[in-house]
Amino acid sequence: MIVLQLNNLDKYFGADLILSKIKLEVHHDDRIAIVGRNGAGKSTLLKIMSGQMPYDAGEIFKPKDATIGYLDQHTGLDSEESIWSEMLKVYQPLIQVEKELRNLEQKMADPDILNDQKRYEQLLTTYDQKQYDFEQRGGFQYEADIESVLQGLSFGHFDFQTPIQELSGGQKTRLALGKLLLSKPDVLILDEPTNHLDIQTLRWLEGYLKSYPGAVVMVSHDRYFLDEVVHTVYDIAFQSVKKYHGNYSYFLKKRVEEYELELKRYERQQEEIKKLEEYVQKNIARDSTSKQAKSRRKKLEKMEKMDKPDLDDQSAKFSFGINRKSGNDVLKVNQLSAKYGALDEDVFQDVSFRVNRGDRVAIVGPNGIGKSTLLKALLHRIGFVEGDIQYGTNVEFGYYDQEQSTLNNRKTALQELWDDYPHMNEKDIRTVLGNFLFTGDDVLKTIGMLSGGEKARVLLAKLMLQKSNVLIMDEPTNHLDLDSKEVLEAALADFPGTIIFVSHDRYFINRLSTHVLELSEQGSRMFIGDYDYYIEKLEEEAEIREMEMAKQEESKPKKTHQINKENQREKRKVERRIQTIEEQIVEHEQTIEEAEPQLYDPNNVNDYTKLQEINAQIKESEGAIEALMEEWEELQQELETY
Repeated sequence: MIVLQLNNLDKYFGADLILSKIKLEVHHDDRIAIVGRNGAGKSTLLKIMSGQMPYDAGEIFKPKDATIGYLDQHTGLDSEESIWSEMLKVYQPLIQVEKELRNLEQKMADPDILNDQKRYEQLLTTYDQKQYDFEQRGGFQYEADIESVLQGLSFGHFDFQTPIQELSGGQKTRLALGKLLLSKPDVLILDEPTNHLDIQTLRWLEGYLKSYPGAVVMVSHDRYFLDEVVHTVYDIAFQSVKKYHGNYSYFLKKRVEEYELELKRYERQQEEIKKLEEYVQKNIARDSTSKQAKSRRKKLEKMEKMDKPDLDDQSAKFSFGINRKSGNDVLKVNQLSAKYGALDEDVFQDVSFRVNRGDRVAIVGPNGIGKSTLLKALLHRIGFVEGDIQYGTNVEFGYYDQEQSTLNNRKTALQELWDDYPHMNEKDIRTVLGNFLFTGDDVLKTIGMLSGGEKARVLLAKLMLQKSNVLIMDEPTNHLDLDSKEVLEAALADFPGTIIFVSHDRYFINRLSTHVLELSEQGSRMFIGDYDYYIEKLEEEAEIREMEMAKQEESKPKKTHQINKENQREKRKVERRIQTIEEQIVEHEQTIEEAEPQLYDPNNVNDYTKLQEINAQIKESEGAIEALMEEWEELQQELETY
C-alpha cells in the first residue's frame, strides 16, 4: 500500500531551481535512503514530504488516515517537563482511556449498580469494549515501551525524573528521536538520525528501524547504517532524482556501472558524429557524392545529441605525506587517568596501550566515556592527567579537532593557511585550497561564513600541509558528505605514518583500522583487527557470559531449587483458589439473575412467604459475592508476591 507519493514536484529558492520533476513513492513497509551531495536538496525534500515546507509545482498524495512523523537534524526537545513526563505525552489518549477504565471499575463496584442488572450489564459492555481497545493500542505495555526506547537511546543510567532543561544539546536531540519513535507514525522521516549517537546506540537504532511497523525515509551520512537498514535508495543529482532497489553499497556499484555504460554510449555517438561530419565536409561539394552528404547532414540534424554523463561527484583531491619517519615505537601509555578540572571525578581511568609505527588505532566507547579527552591528553592539551605517556623518536603529531576550535572565524580560508605557512606563495596556497574544492572567490570567504563541511575541508588542508607522521583525529568524517568521506578514507589508507582516531562511523573504522581500543568505565582493552572483528569478539564474550550464567543456575544449591518449587506450588494453589472463587461468583450471580424476576412474577405477588424465601436467597448470594470478592482481592495481592 502506498502511504505517500510525490509526482512531478518542483522547488525553487528564489530564482534557483533546487528540485525538478521529482517522482517518489513510499510503501507502508519501505526503508528508503535519500542520498546526494551536500546542497543537492536532500533535507529540503524531506521537509516537503513531511509538510514542513511548501513546494512550487507538482502534487503530493497521502491517504487521509496516514500519519507522518519528522525529525529535523537540528531538532532538540525544548521542554520544562521531566524525561518521563515528556515521553508520556505520546500516550495521552491511551492514558485517558485508562482513567475511564478505572472510573468504570469504581462504578461497577457500587452496590446500587450491582443491584441494577440492566445498568450493570451496560457498564460491563462498555468496560469490555474500552478494555479491548486499550489492549489493542498497547495500553498494558506503553510504560515498558518508553523504558525500552530510553534504554536503547542511552538514557538507562538516567533518573527519568531529570528535567529536560538540564540535558545537553545532543541528549535533547536523542530524546526528540525517542519521542518520535514512540509515536509510531505510518511514515517516519528522519534527517541525520545518527547524529549524537555512539556505536552501541547506533546498533540498537538499526534493529529498531528494521522491525519498525511502518515506512522509514531517511537522510544519513552513515554508510554502515544505510547498508544495514535501507533497501531502496533515491539519488538526488542535478535537481532530479533516480531510484535504485538495494542498499547503499549496491547503489554505489550500480551508479558507477550506469555511468560507465552511459559514457560508452556517449563516446560511440561522438565517434559517429565525427565520422558523419567529416564525410559531409569532404563530400558536400562533389556532384557525385553531394546527395549522400546531404542525407548524412540531415541525419546529423535529426540526431538526438547525448550530453556527456556526469556523476556529480566533484570531490576534494588530496593525500597525506610525512616529513620523516618516526621510530617503530610511537606511543606507550600506562595507567592514564583524567579528571573533570580540579574535581575528584574521573573522565577515564586505568587506560593502558601501545602504538607502533603504521598502526591505525580506532578509539571506541559510549558517549561521555572520554574518547576526545584521551586524544587531548596524548597531546598535552588538557590538565589534570595522571599516568605515564612515553613518546617514540621523531614523533610529530598532527591534530584534527572535531570542534573546529583551532580555526579563526575572522580569517579567510586563504589567510587561515597562509598565516601558518607564510613561506608558501599565494598561488600554491590557492592550489591547495582548490584541491579541497575552494575555487575563485571561495578562498576569500571568512571561516565564520563557511558550513561545517567547508570548515572540515580547511582543517584537512592544514593537516595535509603539516606532513606529520602521527595523525590524531577526532571524528574526522563529521560534516563530510559521502563522497568526501570516500576521498578521506583513500587518502588515509595510503598515509605512510600512524593514525589514532575517534569515530562513530563504523564503515570508516572498518576500512581504516588495524586496532580497536575500547574505552569503558573499567579502563581500556585493545583488539587487533577492524570493526567487524571487534564486534565478533564482543558477541563471543556475550555468548560465554550466557553459558556461564546458565552453568551458575545449574550449580545453585538444591535447597534454592526446592524453595522455588515450593513457591511455584503455593502460587499454583493460590491461582486455583482464585479460579474457584471466580466460578463461585458466577454461580451466585446466576442465582440472583434467576431469582430477581420471580419477585415480580404475578403468581408470587400475594405469596408473602414465597417472596421472603426468594429475597433471602438473593441476599444470601449477594453476601456470598461480597465475601468472595474480599478473598479474591487478598489473593490477588498475595499472587503479586510470587
